[in-house]
Amino acid sequence: MKIAIIGYGKMGRAVEAAARERGHRIVSIIDVDNRDDFRSEAFRSADAAIEFSTPVAAFDNFMACFEAGIPVVAGTTGWLERMDEVRSICEREGQTFFYASNYSIGVNLFFALNRCLARLMNGFPAYDVRLSETHHIHKLDAPSGTALTLAGDLTARLERKKGWTLRETGDPADLVIKSIREGEVPGTHEVMYDSNVDCIRIVHEAKNRSGFALGAVLAAEFAAGKKGWLGMEDMLQLESRTGFVHDRNN
Repeated sequence: MKIAIIGYGKMGRAVEAAARERGHRIVSIIDVDNRDDFRSEAFRSADAAIEFSTPVAAFDNFMACFEAGIPVVAGTTGWLERMDEVRSICEREGQTFFYASNYSIGVNLFFALNRCLARLMNGFPAYDVRLSETHHIHKLDAPSGTALTLAGDLTARLERKKGWTLRETGDPADLVIKSIREGEVPGTHEVMYDSNVDCIRIVHEAKNRSGFALGAVLAAEFAAGKKGWLGMEDMLQLESRTGFVHDRNN
């Protein structure tokens, strides 16, 4: 298939390598210095666009893809305050939009494990839960989109948690997220249940960017030829694969 890449930083280059490895053709690469290429025939010939740019640029990039009628795989985080607007436009105009807070297959398995464990731990209030995420110093948003997904799944399933916070409040109803930025860490997320007698931890540690890039390319393959709002749940079908009941709210 023909793929356009929007944003040509480290992730954009990793996506390019993953796409070429799977036999796809890169027909357009758009970065900050050639945004006029959104109107080019090369860009408009793409079967899908994969977007890893910046939170400030993401919304305009999505709109440019919609204008060209090209399915977009959204990899940028930090723009979620406009998600309802993007979704409304997507559905009203019959566009195709694939969103995931994290495109790693392993992370999405981790999400499923987190949901399952949270349902179990809801019955054991002696365990307090905390969440931590560590990323490279170049990451612009905190907490990460992955951490927000984990936190949302936790607060939806643990009756004792009402919301999340980045600071220690002393309120047991707050889920504390610790965000760390150091070195070139690709991404580490940990959910910890702690009691007076023991501790339970589940951890996902990315070794490099390749897993994120491959997942984004797989998402582009999945989105091509489809319409509407899509996500990893649609692509991976974890409920049928694992036997877990995949519930978005419970």
